[in-house]
Amino acid sequence: MTDFLFLLLGFALLVAGGELLVRGAAGTAERLGMSPLLIGLTLVGFGTSMPELVTSVQASLSGSPGIAVGNIVGSNIANILLILGISTMIMPLAVRQKALVRDGGLVLVTAALFAVLGFFLPLDRFVGVVFLACLAGYLHYAYSQEKADAPKGHTAAFEKVEAHDEVLAGQAGSPPSAARPAQGGAMALVLPLALAVAGLAVVVAGGKILVDAASSIARSAGISETLIGLTIVAVGTSLPELVTSVVAALRRHGDVALGNVLGSNIYNILGIGGVTALIAPTTIPAEIAHFDNLVMVGVSVLLLAVAFTGRRISRGEGALLLAVYALYLFAIWPA
Repeated sequence: MTDFLFLLLGFALLVAGGELLVRGAAGTAERLGMSPLLIGLTLVGFGTSMPELVTSVQASLSGSPGIAVGNIVGSNIANILLILGISTMIMPLAVRQKALVRDGGLVLVTAALFAVLGFFLPLDRFVGVVFLACLAGYLHYAYSQEKADAPKGHTAAFEKVEAHDEVLAGQAGSPPSAARPAQGGAMALVLPLALAVAGLAVVVAGGKILVDAASSIARSAGISETLIGLTIVAVGTSLPELVTSVVAALRRHGDVALGNVLGSNIYNILGIGGVTALIAPTTIPAEIAHFDNLVMVGVSVLLLAVAFTGRRISRGEGALLLAVYALYLFAIWPA
């Protein structure tokens, strides 16, 4: 029971600290003259994935590759099957075909890339550099598209941040930014900077508590850390995505709910996978490489298939996604 309480505490600290970090970093950048759009696509976009990032890095540093990699792969699977399934059951989601081809295609490509690498390479620093370079290229493309008024529809990176801003402000359609109007004086820079530092300290502490608790639960229950990483840890660190997508669905902003999931999956592979590999290189457990990575690719294909039917995701298709997630849990959980 104590381990589960520490697990919940770790989740809470990750979410709260991540939000403090996002607000502080965005406020600092805004006061240094960074544009709101660039703040949104970089600092806010990356900051909203902070629970997954810190957890995977902490787990890798602690010698728990099952939690580190399981968190990335399990989060991507849960984003599509669980979060999108729940959001669609609340409100069927309209799909913009051009944006789906672009961003959904990238989700599939990054999942396939991660799966292929899993058979041949560890998550080493070379892989980390490649992943982060790919993410930088994507963010440059997203920035260019949004500067050009997104003629092909908003990018998933933009909508991931817009979903976050909807939760805070209750509005969609404005350029994403957590920054607030600038104030004069040195304190205008010191306060958001202090907020960012405090947020970073909280998420690091939360990640440490979460990883230690998850490892202890796995040992006590006689199950693998990989299984804990793929399920409890992955779902827990994806709670911010669940909240933002559900709020977007309730407000009938289906494109934002879908974009939030697509953007999160891109950040998870390229950003979290890249940073984890760069800071704390680790191996990809064989069970993930031979099964869960392939499931991640398969559910990415399934997402594209259901989204292309009628250019919307219906409640029936949302129920299908949830059923597939239940089947996945049944397949990996020990009898």
